Amino acid sequence: MNTGTYGRREVRHARYAVAAVFAVHGSVTGSFATRVPWIQDHAGVSAGQLGLALAFPALGASLAMPLAGRVTHRFGARAALRGLLALWTLALALPSLAPNLLTLCLALFVYGATAGMSDVAMNALGVEIETRLDKSIMSGLHGMWSTGALIGSAAGTLAAHLGTDARTHHLLAAAVLTVTGLVACTWVLDLQPAEDEDPPPRFALPPKSALLIGAVGFCAVFAEGASLDWSAVYLRDELETSAGLAAACTTGFTLTMALARLAGDKVVDRFGAVRTVRVSGVLATLGGLLVVVGGHPAVAMTGFALMGLGIAVVVPLCFAAAGRAGSNPSLAIAGVATITYTSGLVAPSAIGGLAQATSLVVSFGLVTLLACCLVVFARVLRAGDRNRPKISPPVAEVPGRQS
Repeated sequence: MNTGTYGRREVRHARYAVAAVFAVHGSVTGSFATRVPWIQDHAGVSAGQLGLALAFPALGASLAMPLAGRVTHRFGARAALRGLLALWTLALALPSLAPNLLTLCLALFVYGATAGMSDVAMNALGVEIETRLDKSIMSGLHGMWSTGALIGSAAGTLAAHLGTDARTHHLLAAAVLTVTGLVACTWVLDLQPAEDEDPPPRFALPPKSALLIGAVGFCAVFAEGASLDWSAVYLRDELETSAGLAAACTTGFTLTMALARLAGDKVVDRFGAVRTVRVSGVLATLGGLLVVVGGHPAVAMTGFALMGLGIAVVVPLCFAAAGRAGSNPSLAIAGVATITYTSGLVAPSAIGGLAQATSLVVSFGLVTLLACCLVVFARVLRAGDRNRPKISPPVAEVPGRQS
């Protein structure tokens, strides 16, 4: 097809390709997370030093994400995503090669920087495809990310169980995921900037709209990070359950989020982004209340499951709203992503610090309060509603690839 436009069939193919990209991105995260204990032992760092090193991915991502728009402008959407995703998958091998704290911090900085830039590029393409299809797909794309993370975690757990050297595991995983990502990128939309479009600045503050949308994402990611890192500890220490039951609570929370994201697009298309997030906030708040006042393992596990269900679609809708909130989607998405990455960084330590000063019950009271904020501030996601005019990125199309 040489008409300068993409047909609906090609856009659908591009949707599946981007979904595969999201799964690859999540698989890298899952593969890394399961081998952190091995990496700690190999680098010879203490728990406190490991905590310091694990701050570097978020630092690298926050500094690098604003550059994604400029890379996309320079090389086009397809080539930019292909290159950035390959850098991210290959960066998986770096942390396990680090022999000490300094090299581990540097490796994790690069790991985070490539993660953040590829994250912005794939979300920007997801928003563009969603606009062309005129139906919600962002929740499903993030559900594919969660699915990829689960697959990567399962493979990493098996490798750890078999006693496989993490360097071997991550080199093989990086190779497989790099090839998979390059193949998937073949069918994404190849969008190019308009001839008269100025390149975005290397670094710029996100627009005001992105800050407001990012604040909603901050609340959701804070609840997610707190639940992922502290739900098992909460059941074990506060409710005196077994280690197995405590771990099952975290697994249930993760599965609930993944399933809700995969099914969330139909809900968003039916009710719109604002009403969906308001109801989601109510569910998350109810879940937090059950955790705080339940006093029984079954009640607390139900509460964590409700929180997973409630916050699952919020971040995908934040990215979708940011991509339509202004004339520079990549800059807005980068702003929202930076805020959510920051939330994911501070949540575990904030919960731990508050628990040290008071108790975990009080910590999850804070989580419940932030979940309630989703209900109050959901209206800032109005740009993500399907029935509102959509603002597409100023791009010139080139012929798509036939399948």
